[in-house]
Amino acid sequence: MRCSIKKIAPLLCFLSFILVSHTSLSGESKSFWGVQLEEFEYRYDDDSGDELGVWDGDIFYGTDEYKFRWLTSGEYENESSNFSTLENQFVIQAPISDFFDAKAGLRFDTPEGAKNRSYAVVGIAGLAPQWFEVDLNFYISEKGDASADINAEYELLLTNRLILTPSLAADIAFSNDLDIGIGSGLSGSEIGLRLSYDAIDRAFSPYIGVVQENLYGKTADLAKDEGEGTDELFFVVGAKIIF
Repeated sequence: MRCSIKKIAPLLCFLSFILVSHTSLSGESKSFWGVQLEEFEYRYDDDSGDELGVWDGDIFYGTDEYKFRWLTSGEYENESSNFSTLENQFVIQAPISDFFDAKAGLRFDTPEGAKNRSYAVVGIAGLAPQWFEVDLNFYISEKGDASADINAEYELLLTNRLILTPSLAADIAFSNDLDIGIGSGLSGSEIGLRLSYDAIDRAFSPYIGVVQENLYGKTADLAKDEGEGTDELFFVVGAKIIF
């Protein structure tokens, strides 16, 4: 499935206009800003010896009705001293219901061993039934390659401070992108389980846990051709930081 990013750019402008207009019509609201790192962790695979530094967070500014967000995530390989993934998104976000926000913007990737990539992005994020946090995104690259990802997690309160968080992330490609080793179909998933302790009013929560990463289909075949593994189990230690 291919669609030029130039064709979708007007749609992004239209969506952004709708989000901004919605804010203007809603009246003035007090603006605020914040920084949050949902994941800031060290990962270690005992079988392969791989060591990774991983982060996933965002900086935001806006009101309850309208926010500008810079979302950043990446993985840094200690052995090679390189980023295996590095992703930045700049999106406008506004509520579309009591429990969900819509967002639209641009994403910029620095894939390992390939040229930088840019994408148009539209998505929704919020609380699904049973209070699952869900984030669903659809992307179109400048080459016309379409893809999507979904992230879901649930916080289970064991005590007022001890929290168990299962999480699931999945990536889907609608066309092959061989330059970055991606085949069409379900390309990868990540399943995690983290046990955190709320040390300072949700502002600082250290945690330990495990993360299972898997590749599938043609993406797994491409990884095997490069002599890489298709599944890894990591032990993780890190902290969730909000301010």
